Amino acid sequence: MKREQSAQLFEEAKQYFPGGVNSPVRAFKSVSGPPLFIKRGEGCRMYDEDDNELIDFCCSWGPLILGHNNQKVRELVTETVARGTSFGTPTRLGNELGKLILENNRFVEKIRFVSSGTEAVMSAIRLARGATGKQKIIKFEGCYHGHVDSLLVKAGSGLATFGESTSAGIPDVFAKETLVLPLNNPEALDKVLQTHADDIACIIIEPIPANNGLLLQDKSFLECLRLKCYKYGILLIFDEVISGFRIGFEGASGHYGIQPDILTYGKIIGGGMPVGMYGASRELMSHIAPEGAVYQAGTLSANPVAMAAGYAAIQQLLEDNFYEKLTNKTNYFTQQIQSYADSKGYEMTLPHIGSIFWVAFTKERITRADQIETASMEKFKVLHHELLQRGVYLGPSGYEVGFVSAAHTEADLDEAVQKICESLDVVFGG
Repeated sequence: MKREQSAQLFEEAKQYFPGGVNSPVRAFKSVSGPPLFIKRGEGCRMYDEDDNELIDFCCSWGPLILGHNNQKVRELVTETVARGTSFGTPTRLGNELGKLILENNRFVEKIRFVSSGTEAVMSAIRLARGATGKQKIIKFEGCYHGHVDSLLVKAGSGLATFGESTSAGIPDVFAKETLVLPLNNPEALDKVLQTHADDIACIIIEPIPANNGLLLQDKSFLECLRLKCYKYGILLIFDEVISGFRIGFEGASGHYGIQPDILTYGKIIGGGMPVGMYGASRELMSHIAPEGAVYQAGTLSANPVAMAAGYAAIQQLLEDNFYEKLTNKTNYFTQQIQSYADSKGYEMTLPHIGSIFWVAFTKERITRADQIETASMEKFKVLHHELLQRGVYLGPSGYEVGFVSAAHTEADLDEAVQKICESLDVVFGG
């Protein structure tokens, strides 16, 4: 696999950007070689600056559920750009996308568009604090909610729950307002609530944790969160930036049949453009300015070009059996790989839900981040390298999930399966 152009561009990029990238995981530090510089995408395939062709299972980290360069998205974006790119005013397209979402999602009554998933989560936390008048929040180890100060924390030592920052530049006082608990552990939750419930504004969780492996939770644990929040007067936030519109139009909330108090979305609703969104009941959303005292604003929120991309994408998700077909594709794909691995005795599994999958180098079910063996990342490093040589692209970290898109055909998946199985033979010496 030629990487000369990508290597040259990466060296140049280091002069302009920290680490040569504009988001850390893109630097390929967990895998081998320079990051690939992609110049175009079509369907389920990407083409880099060295003209390598790759079957893409990263899908821009999730947004491209329809694949690259979707015709309907491209046409509406082009039509919209021809009229102007930004006005700093309301537009008809914002109304149309908002209506389309609200008419097909039972779990939110009013929404606010922002420009990223991180911004949606930040705003949701502020809404929870503003509506309850309380300061502390609970999050879970292994869930990632963007680079929000109060959420970029891990469980601290000592008292076990008070957060410690995972990044420089975050004051300790911010981290101390966050209590960090293990996933799938109702007993730990009970213990904290008995002590701190009166100070807790909200509990936030990825109902389908997919930023640190695919840590599928028992439905009973999510139901436990819902019941405890009702009991103690705490707001429940589902961070569905990844799962929203991915495993169903109503995301994890619809899949599990659980009503959170606040929902956050991103990725897919932008159709490849930068869009985030948070939503709740009319009552809760009335706390947001200009109706209420919780301030949140954004120059490019509901930008018409982003609204156009989102509207064109979301419309297609409402087509008959869209999600059933996508889930069937993913099941077909993962089952073939798993059957091959099992026949060879390879220690690996492919946890999956809807069109999300993850490569785990273990036979054990993993529901918490601390169950992931660090040594397994060396196997992923080899796998990633071998797949690149064969023209298959996964996100450059073994902790990241993969995605199947509507653009992946059965023939594409069969080709990818063959190449993945060949690569697994190298990883395991088969």
